[in-house]
Amino acid sequence: MPRLIELVDGEARWTEDGFAQIADEDAIPETGDVILSLARFETEGDALLSSNSRRVGVRVESHEEVEGLAYDLPRIAVVALAFPKYRDGRAYTSARLLRERFGYQGQIRAVGDVLREQAGFMVRCGFDAFEPADGATPEAWTKAASRFRHVYQRGADARPTAFEERAS
Repeated sequence: MPRLIELVDGEARWTEDGFAQIADEDAIPETGDVILSLARFETEGDALLSSNSRRVGVRVESHEEVEGLAYDLPRIAVVALAFPKYRDGRAYTSARLLRERFGYQGQIRAVGDVLREQAGFMVRCGFDAFEPADGATPEAWTKAASRFRHVYQRGADARPTAFEERAS
């Protein structure tokens, strides 16, 4: 099974990925946890979610909107947000919408062109799992995620801003 980096209580660590990524043209296996594309989830998701024998995840490309998942979010285990290029930041917005507007408590995973230098911003937006494209280690991700001591805007990570720290 592929491994990914998961962030728990500010510490990054390797974890086994128990989900199989299913391409649109592939058959869905009878058992096991799966991640489907948003398009496939829209057509086959209800049937998969109604069987309690597996966990279901959805992969959302950067040009797709997460608002369509709002009704099903309590039953979705993973939302994998794709970064087609490191310069494409639409997945940051999707992660914040999932955490802040829709109150999603499941795993938000960064996939695609995911680089360690983005770790701090991803954590602030609500990501908690990463498939690094640059071969970075969990130790490097922990360091990158906590690189800046103070923050100046509110984020999905609920860290107090520098102004709030100064006032207390």
